[in-house]
Amino acid sequence: MWTDASPHHEGARSRRDFLTRAGGGFGAVALAHLLQSDRSCASEYADPREPRQPHVPVRAKSVIFLFMEGGPSHIDMFDPKPALAGLHGKQLPPSFGQVVLPMGEQRSPLLASRRTFRCVGEAGHPVSDWVPYIGEVADDISLLQSCWCDGLNHVGSVCQMNTGSTLAGRPSLGSWTTYGLGTMNQSLPAFVVLADRKGTVAGGPRNWGTGFMSASYQGTMLRNGPEAIANLHPSKGVGKDRQRGKLDFLQRINRRHLEERSDRGDLEARIASYELAFRMQAEAPEAVDLDGETLRTKELYGLDRKHTLGMGRACLLARRLVERGVRFVQVYSGAGSKWDSHSDLEKGHGDVCRSMDRPVAALVRDLKERGLLDETLVVWGGEFGRTPMSEKGNGRDHNPYGFTMWFAGAGVKPGIRVGTTDEVGLHAVDDRAHVFDIHATIFRLMGLDHRQLTFLHNGRVERPTINQGEPIAKLMA
Repeated sequence: MWTDASPHHEGARSRRDFLTRAGGGFGAVALAHLLQSDRSCASEYADPREPRQPHVPVRAKSVIFLFMEGGPSHIDMFDPKPALAGLHGKQLPPSFGQVVLPMGEQRSPLLASRRTFRCVGEAGHPVSDWVPYIGEVADDISLLQSCWCDGLNHVGSVCQMNTGSTLAGRPSLGSWTTYGLGTMNQSLPAFVVLADRKGTVAGGPRNWGTGFMSASYQGTMLRNGPEAIANLHPSKGVGKDRQRGKLDFLQRINRRHLEERSDRGDLEARIASYELAFRMQAEAPEAVDLDGETLRTKELYGLDRKHTLGMGRACLLARRLVERGVRFVQVYSGAGSKWDSHSDLEKGHGDVCRSMDRPVAALVRDLKERGLLDETLVVWGGEFGRTPMSEKGNGRDHNPYGFTMWFAGAGVKPGIRVGTTDEVGLHAVDDRAHVFDIHATIFRLMGLDHRQLTFLHNGRVERPTINQGEPIAKLMA
């Protein structure tokens, strides 16, 4: 037990010994100064919505991420495998070419695709009869056919494709983008989330949440319907001046409350949300109102057809939002894991492809006609692909080992294919692209270096791709 007379540390034997021991502390002081002066390592910016300088030249001002929730089958859409036809109904040997099967998978017989493929456009992209409209814009898109991830189930894999981790608790891709670049329109959210139908995305708000960051950077979920934003308009009889006065009074009370609770980032975010809500009352009604669009545009997106109405409305709204300076828009197709076809693949995928194909192709075409594709990055994909082995006789299971995503727009080489999967489409084999590589590519095109985009959390410098990932050079122009 220590006494007052007991030394708590060993005394220095000489001046040189003292300086040697104290030197470690001097380094910490210098590091603290550098971290404080380097805004890229700050845990918060003074104004979360303030526009900030990019790390590298900007190719894309905005991103539209079209997320096929549930896992689309690359084998039946963009990555045909003729070898499957001759192996239909048979079990794949434990080793087939470069394929090494996971334990247990060899018990399921192979399932040949019933789709008809054709090579379309000057690019010669293989596109199935499930997505004929996307085939019409083939020369504007580039296929990344060697994606892979770590998750096996929907919740973990959707989370990883959105945040880089299969576990909850990290900021989403849109949140990192907003944190790194700020916003281009102070009257609209910088990060917006849309869905084609009512349904809970696997994992819910964690996919557009901020993890350890302030809630100021989280995505704003809009509803799919005539009223995209609830309670957007002031009550009857409440004019702009009165509404402004109410908000100013509320802000003064909130600021006074925050003064004694400066460590509460959620309070700061809530105060900022009230201010944004007021500004949105002026600009958002026009931004989300589709009535002003021409009849041709509405028909282009499929708003005149019941099966394409939900996705068509979401895609058209995405175009309107990036047109008005929204930084990151995520659109969920098949919200509620409708792409998850463990059985009856023909009906399950057939229905969601029908609802998605026309609106997505319309989005690419519309952005291009308006000159927006040159400054907007469009990303298409799901949390994983599907296996060449059958499940329940006529479905396909989850496949995180190899699947396809495609990219279009700003900074992307149009009409190319990068990477391959093996003979049956199970594993990515050439130019393999992990989720971290995909994220690093998106960040680079937005003008952000994923290694320099950092956030100081609990004494640890956090990066969006943790300590991995490299931009996919073959994909970028």
